[in-house]
Amino acid sequence: MANNDLLIATKNPGKAREFQQLFAPLGFTIKTLLDYPDIDDIPETGSSFLENASQKASTAAKRLQVPTIADDSGLEIVALNGEPGIYSARYAGLDKNDQANRQKVLLAMEAVPDGKRQAQFTCALVLSHSDGQIYKHYIGHLSGEILREERGSNGFGYDSIFYVPDYQKTTAEMDPDLKNKISHRGQAMAQLKADIEAGKVELQ
Repeated sequence: MANNDLLIATKNPGKAREFQQLFAPLGFTIKTLLDYPDIDDIPETGSSFLENASQKASTAAKRLQVPTIADDSGLEIVALNGEPGIYSARYAGLDKNDQANRQKVLLAMEAVPDGKRQAQFTCALVLSHSDGQIYKHYIGHLSGEILREERGSNGFGYDSIFYVPDYQKTTAEMDPDLKNKISHRGQAMAQLKADIEAGKVELQ
């Protein structure tokens, strides 16, 4: 990897785009695990977003011997006792089908009345040294509600059913700049970006 390359331990193109939009102005070129097809999927066996993010960052860093950023993010719905939570990406099955995941949530929420459909997106973002040691982590949240049908075509994952009352839009109806500013991942990345700009984090 070149000195301005930044490894994100994900194979999710949507996440890669969000990281690229944030870090490109700082002069970084985003690399993801999609650029290294010989590396197998990294198991996520933790019991929290932070544990899973740490596992991904540490494993990828040690395999490629470079500083690595990883996040674990998900949707937590009050009426479903926090589900899908850490299983958000594979809620409807191991094939990680976004459409199937959304439909499973909508079906599970059918009987939940308006006013009781609160939810939040949570993101844990971690930074690992090239030896796999975690030395920074950041947490972001975005509160909202679950709609009864999909709205919007931007974003990915659960964006089209996650409504943010303050903006009267789903995160799939927002333009990327707005979503990146207020989203759970955007908040965590902004904290990391601030530390980079303040010289508190070295990514080389």
